[in-house]
Amino acid sequence: MFGNNNSRAQTSTATRRLMKEYRDLTADPLQDTITAGPVSEDNMLEWEALIQGPEGTPYPADYPLNPFTMTFDPPLLHPNKPNIESGADIECCKLYRDSRPEFERRVREQVRNLLGI
Repeated sequence: MFGNNNSRAQTSTATRRLMKEYRDLTADPLQDTITAGPVSEDNMLEWEALIQGPEGTPYPADYPLNPFTMTFDPPLLHPNKPNIESGADIECCKLYRDSRPEFERRVREQVRNLLGI
């Protein structure tokens, strides 16, 4: 029973944090380059996002040979593509494929640090 209460508390903390970030993002839409929000306001844990490039250049001139880069701030351990055999973060893909428990431990640690718990 303790685990269930703890899990609910963590979900509540994450939901509060995501609601704050959603309010912040809608108040300052980053110069119309990023549009993001929950798929449904009933579930703040599932979001969709649109990230646009500079005006007049939807993709770099040499795309897809050299796709644009993205930086998560704060850092986020994520393979950055659905196919881990061809992900953007190769080291993360290897960790996900070869040592799933360590990948999940590091992701949980990052989330706790981000949420301050």
